Amino acid sequence: MKLVSSIVSVFTAAAVTVLISAGPVHAATGEIIVFTTEFEEITVYQDPASGSCRRLPATAHTVINRTDADVFIHAGTSCFGPGVQVAPDRGWHAPPSGMFSISVD
Repeated sequence: MKLVSSIVSVFTAAAVTVLISAGPVHAATGEIIVFTTEFEEITVYQDPASGSCRRLPATAHTVINRTDADVFIHAGTSCFGPGVQVAPDRGWHAPPSGMFSISVD
């Protein structure tokens, strides 16, 4: 019983330490602009949260990173797997397939 109590105490202390040391999620300052077609309005993601994931519109053509953080373009709709890094004040062309997503570092 003493062993179980000690193990529970260690895990509780570890969990509290992780929760205290984990800072709040910060938002990137700026905007991510997605151009689709000449016939559609642009899509703007203002101050996206770090770690957030957004599915790009099906007709997305160009992504412009006007934030202060790196943005990653993923070849899938759920930000799973590696992505192409788009540095602040840079852009990237996306084929209009509807199968892309973006995440913020």
